[in-house]
Parts: sequence; structure tokens; C-alpha cells
Amino acid sequence: MTDTPQKPELSDIPDAVSEPKRRFSVQLVWIIPIVAALIGLSLAVKAYVDRGETITITFTTGEGMEAGKTKIKYKDVQIGEVKGLAIAGDRSHVVVTAELSKDAKGLLVKDTRFWVVRPRISGGNVSGLSTLIGGSYIGVDAGSSTESRDEFIGLETQPAVSLDVPGCQFVLHAAAVGSLDTSSPIFYRRMQVGQVIATELDRDGKGVTIKAFIRAPFDRYVKTNSIFWHASGVDLTLDASGVKINTESMVSILLGGISFQTPQDRLDAPAARPNSVFPLFQTRDEAFKHAETVENYLLVFKESVRGLSVGAPVDLRGVTVGEVTKIDVALDPRNSEFSIPVEIQFYPERLRAQYRNRSPQVKPLDSRALLNVLVANGFRAEIKSGSLLTGQLFVALDFFPKSKPAKIDWSTSPPRFPTVPGSMDQLQKTLMQIARKFEKMPLEELAGDARKTIHSLDATLKSAEKLLKNVDDAVIPEARSALLETRQSLEDVRKTLGEVRKTLGGANQVLAGDAPVQLDLRETLREVSRAAQSLRVLSEYLEQHPESLIRGKREDKP
Repeated sequence: MTDTPQKPELSDIPDAVSEPKRRFSVQLVWIIPIVAALIGLSLAVKAYVDRGETITITFTTGEGMEAGKTKIKYKDVQIGEVKGLAIAGDRSHVVVTAELSKDAKGLLVKDTRFWVVRPRISGGNVSGLSTLIGGSYIGVDAGSSTESRDEFIGLETQPAVSLDVPGCQFVLHAAAVGSLDTSSPIFYRRMQVGQVIATELDRDGKGVTIKAFIRAPFDRYVKTNSIFWHASGVDLTLDASGVKINTESMVSILLGGISFQTPQDRLDAPAARPNSVFPLFQTRDEAFKHAETVENYLLVFKESVRGLSVGAPVDLRGVTVGEVTKIDVALDPRNSEFSIPVEIQFYPERLRAQYRNRSPQVKPLDSRALLNVLVANGFRAEIKSGSLLTGQLFVALDFFPKSKPAKIDWSTSPPRFPTVPGSMDQLQKTLMQIARKFEKMPLEELAGDARKTIHSLDATLKSAEKLLKNVDDAVIPEARSALLETRQSLEDVRKTLGEVRKTLGGANQVLAGDAPVQLDLRETLREVSRAAQSLRVLSEYLEQHPESLIRGKREDKP
């Protein structure tokens, strides 16, 4: 039997009750997104506040750089990062976009320099070895300007000297750069005090400009009258004083270098200002020559000047006071004689050194008055041999009291200075005079007279012996003792005559035409002549082949 469902009554159904509507309602599910948004917003604000400067750097190539990886470092501390690389519109360079930290904002001034640090060997320096492991990075050298900038042109090589290193920069001009390069050392009294920071060709192409940096405190030794010269390699000189080798250091031999110095008598000159311009000379001797007062004079010689060359020193008792600048040949049509005009440069300051330590009341003579006084007392110029090995000659100045009176001819240009014949020329003339005197001596006649004298003495001795025998037989016995004494005396005379005979015989041997002494004397004169000729041949060969002193004489080709 099934139960039929009963319909509910209205009284059993509950009444609906309405709740009041809330003004604001937050669902729990929205809490997490809101918190995340707040965190992101704070990070964005912090990133915006901490955001550094964005700059662009132009390089010729992008070698070693990569966006998001290449760092920017100042004193090996990271201050930024490369964000992008792009090729310029004209495709001539690469534009690097980099972002630097907020702390690096003060570095972005006009003269700040950027460069890519890579492994390099430049001059005597090896740099960038750390990049072999960590990769290349962009180095920064902070400038001192107050003008801000966000666009820079990068350097292709690392600067030789940082801008914050104390010291001064100077500019040198030379005809050729030689073996100099960036980072080549600069020496003062053979101590390295700086280096070359740049070399460039002049706009007119007639020379080069070299920028040199001298570190403090050595920059104070650069005076307004300082002189600079090449100290590269080995300076080998072969002149009248022999072979000279000069070098600054082993570094300069391999890499080249520059030396500078101030003349000893001018050390009180003021210090040179930064970027002062100085000439750069090829050698030390050339530099010091241009630092002194120079006067030109003319010397005229009658003898041969073979072995005297341009650049030979003018010597005053071992001190160089000038040099030969020109050698000519002149013909006198009136006498049909040749003379050798030699022009020299003379440094008169070296003669006036005696006045440096005197009181201010004593005024030194000028060079003209001083030379007039010296020449009046026999001051002359002559040619001397500086080395028998090389055959080089030089001009010597000295006093010759027995020389003929002379004066400097100031009317000519350059003035003509009096000279005397050289000692070698006088020696040759003396030897020739002795040889001529020996040839003019009547040696055969003297030998004949000596023979006649010897024969006469021999006849006299024989007559004396005969007379002695006759007297011995004729005299009485009482006078025999006296005659014996006389005989003894005659015997002594005979011995004396014998010695005289021997002496005259020796003289006969000496004075005979075929005597050994005369033969030896003639042979000696021939040897002297041959030796002089050999010296001339040796001088001519060494003049043409100076390298034979080291390598030896070359073998003659068949």
C-alpha cells in the first residue's frame, strides 16, 4: 500500500528575511595581486630614482664588446655596462650605448676619456692581461673639466699617462720620429722621469710633433733653456779622438728614448711652463752645440788636409771649442798655388769661463777683443793627427811664440784666423832636408883624403924605424942607454900611430861609398819613406772602408 505525499501547508513555509547592503567589500582573492603591484611599483620608483646616466661612445670597431656583458670600469671598479651596439649611418664607426651608475655622474665631463682594454704590448709596457680570462671591458680616465657631456669619442689605444698623475706635458719638434713610439721613456741624467704620450706628423709634412710627459717632481728640472735629444739605440762615433760608444740604458737601445738636460752654467734659468715647445736634436753633441754662442772663422792651410773631415773637432789643449763645418780648395792665379780654406764654428763662451767666478766689477772682454789679444801673443791654428789607427785629423789651437806676427782679418766674411804649418808637415820637411844633405856630402872625396893620410902616416913610421936602426949602430955605447929611451919613446909613438891607423881605417870603412854604415843609413831612410807611404795608404783605405776596423779587410775578388 503506497503512501501518497501530502502538500505542505503555507504555515510551514519560513518567511524570507532581507539583509542590509554593505557599502564596501573586498574579496580575499584580490589581496595577493594588490601586494604584488605595490612591490613592483616600489621597485620601479627605486629603479627610476637610482637610475644613472645613459651615454654614447663612438669607436672605430666593436671588437671585444657585447651588449649586456661588457663592463665599464674606473680604477678597476665597475661603474656601468654596455646596453647596446649599433653601426653608424655612414658605416664608418660603431656607436656604443652604455648606462652608468648614479655615482659615476661626476665622471661625465668634457675631457673624460674612454677606451677598450685589451691585451697589448706597447713600448716597454704589457697591459690588459686580465682580459684574457674576464674578457674585454671599457676603461675610463676621469677628466678635470666642469662641462658635462653624454657623447664621447673613444680612444683606440690606452692613454700612456692618466690625467690624475702629477706632472707636466711638453711639446717637442723633430725632423723625424726615429724609433720613438708611445710609452718610449724619457731620461734625465740616465734616470727615467717620463714617457712619450703621443706622436703625430705635422700638417705641412716637414716634421713630427712629439708630446712628452714628465712626472712630478722631475718636471721642475725642465728649464726654459733645456735641450732635448734622441737617446735611441747606440751612438757609435768614429772621429779624430778614436771610437766612442754612448747609450742611455738597455731600454733605450731596444725601445728608443729621449734625454734632456740644462747647461751647467745656466741652471738658474726659470722652469718651463706646461706645453712649452722645444726642438728635439739627433744627438747630444748637436744639442749642446746649439745651446752655445757660435762664431764662424776661416782657416787657410797650405799643406794636405787628407784625414780632416766636416765635423772634426777644434781642440784647445784637449778641450773641444768648435768644429769643422766646410772644406774647400782655392787656387791663387798670381802664384799658381793651391790652398785649402777650412771654415770652423767656434764657441767663444768656453774661453770666457775664467770670468765666471770673478767679482762683478771685473768686466770680461768680448770675443773679438779677447781673440785679438791671444793672436798677438802667438795664438794660432794648426792641423794635428788625432789617431794613427784611423788617420783622422783635427784642428788644434795653441800658442806658438816663435811664429810670425799676424792678426785676424776681420774684413772678410767669415774672419780669417792665422795658421801655422802642421807638425806632420814639418817632420816630413825635416826628414827630406836631412836626406838631401846626406846626398850632397862628398863622401867619395872624403874617403880618398882619408886613404892618403893613412898612407902618409905609414911612410913616416917606416922612416922612423930606419932612422932608429941607423942611430943604434953608429952611436957609442955610452949613448946607447939614451938611445934606448928614445927608442922606447918611438915605440910608444909607433903604437899611437897604429891606433891612429886603425881609427883612420874605420873612418875609411865608414866614409867609403860601399861602407855598411852608409848602406844602413840609406836603407833606414828608404824604410822611413816606405813607412810614411804605408801610413798614407792605410789612411786612404780606412777612409774608404771604415768598417774594416771591425770586419777586417775584404778578400780581393779574382
